[in-house]
Amino acid sequence: MHTVWKGAISFGLVNIPVRMFTATEDRDIKFRYLHKVCNTPINYKKFCPTCNTDVSEDDIVRGFEYEPGHFVILNDADFEAAKAHPGVKILKFWIL
Repeated sequence: MHTVWKGAISFGLVNIPVRMFTATEDRDIKFRYLHKVCNTPINYKKFCPTCNTDVSEDDIVRGFEYEPGHFVILNDADFEAAKAHPGVKILKFWIL
């Protein structure tokens, strides 16, 4: 993580070093296009190196790579279900 600020707090002869970091990280989910028949990632020219054939738009599905070479296949219904989720609502802040 990247340090946003470095400084120190001093109490008489005691000096305490302090570093401040951002509270959040940018984590984007990246989907890859996969060949529907064998789940191999598709190159830019839409060619499947495993099957050694050109791939049409109908044979391409979206998949999330959670480990190298392992994918979770997602369809349009999965994306619609994710849009329907309202997210997290913050109801109250407590001042400490």
